[in-house]
Amino acid sequence: MSEKLPTSGKPEAEDSCYESLRDVVEHTPGMVGAEVDREHGAIRVEFDADSLSKDEIKTATLAVESKLGRVANKCIFRLDGRGCEACADRLAYRLEAAKGIHRATASYMGGALTVNYDDQHTDPDKVLGDARSVGMKAKPLEQALSDEKAEREAARQSLMARIRYWLTGERLEAVFSALTLVMMLLGFAASKLGASVYVYNGLYVLAYLFGGYFGTLAAYESLRNKVMDIDLLMVLAALGAAYVGAPFEGAMLLFLFSFSNSLQAFAMEKTRGAIEALAEMRPQSAHVMKAGQIIDVPIDQISLGENIIIRPGDRVPLDGKVVEGESSIDQSSVTGESMPVNKKAGDDIFAGTINQYGGLTVAVTKRAEDSTIARLIQLVEEAQSTKARTQRFLDTAEQYYAMFVIALTVALGFLLPTVFGVPLDEALYRAITVMVVASPCALVISTPASILSAIGNGARRGILFKGGAYVEQASTIRVVAFDKTGTLTLGQPRVTDVISLCELSNDDLLSAVASIETKSEHPLAQAIVDHAIEKKLTWEESTSFHSFAGKGAWAKCGDERIAVGSPNWMNTFNCEKCEETQAQIKTLQEEGKTVVTVAHLADDEETVDIVGLIAIADQLRPESKDVVAQLKKMGVKRVVMLTGDSERVAKTVAEEAGVDEFYADLLPEDKVRLMRKLAQGENVAMVGDGTNDAPALATATVGIAMGAAGSDVALESADIVLMANDLKKIPYTIALSYRTKRIMIQNLVFAGGVIVVMVLATLFLPLAGIDVPLPLGVVAHEGGTVLVCLNGLRLLGFKS
Repeated sequence: MSEKLPTSGKPEAEDSCYESLRDVVEHTPGMVGAEVDREHGAIRVEFDADSLSKDEIKTATLAVESKLGRVANKCIFRLDGRGCEACADRLAYRLEAAKGIHRATASYMGGALTVNYDDQHTDPDKVLGDARSVGMKAKPLEQALSDEKAEREAARQSLMARIRYWLTGERLEAVFSALTLVMMLLGFAASKLGASVYVYNGLYVLAYLFGGYFGTLAAYESLRNKVMDIDLLMVLAALGAAYVGAPFEGAMLLFLFSFSNSLQAFAMEKTRGAIEALAEMRPQSAHVMKAGQIIDVPIDQISLGENIIIRPGDRVPLDGKVVEGESSIDQSSVTGESMPVNKKAGDDIFAGTINQYGGLTVAVTKRAEDSTIARLIQLVEEAQSTKARTQRFLDTAEQYYAMFVIALTVALGFLLPTVFGVPLDEALYRAITVMVVASPCALVISTPASILSAIGNGARRGILFKGGAYVEQASTIRVVAFDKTGTLTLGQPRVTDVISLCELSNDDLLSAVASIETKSEHPLAQAIVDHAIEKKLTWEESTSFHSFAGKGAWAKCGDERIAVGSPNWMNTFNCEKCEETQAQIKTLQEEGKTVVTVAHLADDEETVDIVGLIAIADQLRPESKDVVAQLKKMGVKRVVMLTGDSERVAKTVAEEAGVDEFYADLLPEDKVRLMRKLAQGENVAMVGDGTNDAPALATATVGIAMGAAGSDVALESADIVLMANDLKKIPYTIALSYRTKRIMIQNLVFAGGVIVVMVLATLFLPLAGIDVPLPLGVVAHEGGTVLVCLNGLRLLGFKS
């Protein structure tokens, strides 16, 4: 027999499950097999029914579920150092061999390492030790952010600290790049002014040492991992230039190469600024009320349930729920909302937001490490370790291409003098020029420069891409499916019509009903009370209240006994005017509204006289119609609405929103089935609230969760997370993806074009008596790298 356990349905999730499944099969008695079931978004496990009882199978199933749940633990580290992306992948693969580690993804470009582990066999400290043992220079993300902030603060305080700040990490490469330029220019001037050969050659040697230091270290690291990369090409090309008597050209190559790497680091640091900006938004202490006194306590020492005081102008230090007070909160830093949000007792409040005018007392609901800001930081950092499909392809192709270029260089150095009769010095010079211009620096940097900039842009606006792959995939979306309740609509029932059928005015009728509904907890009752409050109506308290689950309620209002409930419930009484009101009720219901009937209840409690109708409906978001129209203009072929509501309600909302088609009366598994149907031949995005829509979000090509601030389910189930309930962020997300893809193509075409043109020119122009000088090849190669990097960086300033 077989059992099914839920999974995300994503290939990435499947990859992290296979090893775990294999281990579980080997160590679970009676279990004979397991596989990831893509069709149903589950993991299928098979047992030998002859050797296990039903209770034993149930126990084994729970054990499997527990095992797979343990590997969902995740830790994120800041990855330092220079190295090729293929090296990062190889090191991550070696890290996965450590006990308890099931999946590791790493990127030197993004500066991040993400590890999924089994908490019964390892923990974050052991994972860090394992990472360092395989050669990774990593540190915990929180520690890295804290250290970087401390370094910057110290650098502002003293000259020596500023010097130390510039003599570490990527900043030291920028210093070495500047020294390379100085030594190169001095060496060139000395050679032209007739200085001793020892003088200018000594200056060139210094230029080589400064310019080649980091490249040599990176090349050595790559060779240790059996990878040939761009750093090796550049070091060999510079040494070759010196060998053929062109030390200036070699020094220029090393300078421009180190300079372009410094620019790349600067560009990546700009995207990383999104994380640092988030970290800066989190205060390090909070005002805590203890024994009648307000004291400052570090946020990591504050327990759940403790009350903290948020004064006007303060940043909120921890997630919590307002206990006392009312204020306006600027949530733009977390959700991207442009307008402040009013908060009162009972409302949730998020770390990193700003209290504007009122004092608040807030009960802490999440620890510092679990706060909204902490999760945002982790999400953005993790996204930078997850690569786009194009980048993964280029990372793999880079090492083979590097081997090809080296082989081509050697072949040219041998064939040109022996077969074509080119003088040896000229042949070597031309071969080295080909090595320089054929190096794929610009190609390799073109994709991550764009993807990481897009991730940074989105993070600043409350849009979180959970990986580079999703930045790329969002541009391919041709079908968008929206959940109705809470996504296209506000998700809150509101009164639309109050119809009095007696001598009472509409407002008097509403007041009477509100006096009864204040004692009910039903959402429709709350909607009626809220509407009465909005209209500033007053009422006397009702008495003798009786509630009937799923039907309605009655109570005495003054001398009258009034019943409030569904039309079907009223039909169970001796009902006066029931037939007369049926047409009105039907009309309201055809408009997608829920009808509440109001009646006088006779003393015998068996007869009712209908005195009014109240219609209630979930309201369409004000921006829904415009967003649907905007998506169609952007090239989305179909916009679909999915809902568990009745067909009548769904039809009304669908017509109002302007969607192309709708599906009603759906259970969560029906939405998953429809996702697969919609995805046949087209890439489909599912937009939902991340809770009951989680299976559909996981099944879609791209799952987009709305209003995820504070929602753990949304953060886990979706590929793209919108922190605010703002539908307008969806067209922006797709537009950002379109622009990213366009810039990636621009970069790839430009970088590839430069390589092709320069290689052909270097090989064939000499046949026409025109030599391509090595300095021109150097400028073309490294200039192209700088240009594609800056072009990708433009995405940080993108605005739709």
